Amino acid sequence: MTRELLNVRLLPADDGPTPLTDEEERRCQAVLFGELGDTIAGRGWARYPAYTPEDRRRLVGVAARLTAHWGQRVYVEAEDPTRVRLSLAGYGITGTTGGTGITGAA
Repeated sequence: MTRELLNVRLLPADDGPTPLTDEEERRCQAVLFGELGDTIAGRGWARYPAYTPEDRRRLVGVAARLTAHWGQRVYVEAEDPTRVRLSLAGYGITGTTGGTGITGAA
């Protein structure tokens, strides 16, 4: 019996993670914006895992959106190869400057 495959995506040739669809990316950004925004607003900083360059780019984008939303710069710093810290000025790892900023990759 032959069946049609609907809504099937091809997996990448390597064993890496599959990229998110546009809708999944929007949902992920919205959740990160809300959750990390609430945490940063409450204590001045938030830590989040970032295992891939895509994860780090996503967090840099969230920091840019939070900066535009609040009118106050949100900084991004890599704590180690697997964690990123988003913070307001004065709450950064490297002192009162708040870290590297949102212009570069974390």
